[in-house]
Amino acid sequence: MGEVERNSENLGKCSCMECPSYKLGCKLKNMPRNMMTKIKGNIGEVEHFEGLFCTFGTSNCIKELTECICETCDVYIENSLTNYGYCTIEGGKKSHQKNTLS
Repeated sequence: MGEVERNSENLGKCSCMECPSYKLGCKLKNMPRNMMTKIKGNIGEVEHFEGLFCTFGTSNCIKELTECICETCDVYIENSLTNYGYCTIEGGKKSHQKNTLS
C-alpha cells in the first residue's frame, strides 16, 4: 500500500463525508474550515482536514465508528488500501477484523 496523496483530486473522490459515521453535527462543525481549505486549494499544505482520513489521520469529531464505507471509496480502491475505519483508528483497522463492527 502506498501513501495516499493529499490533493484536490483525491479529495474529490473521497467518500468520507458520505459515511454514516460522519454525523451531521460533525459536518456542520467542520464545514467552514473544510470549505475554506477547498476554496483556497491548499489541501496539500494543511496538517489536518476533516475528511480523506486515510491520509490525514483520525477525525477530531467522529467518536464512534458506527458503519464504514471505506471499501466503496474510489480513493481506497485506487490506492489498494486494505484497512478500514481510518476516521477513528490511526492507519485504520485490518480488513479481517471488519466483522467486529456492531
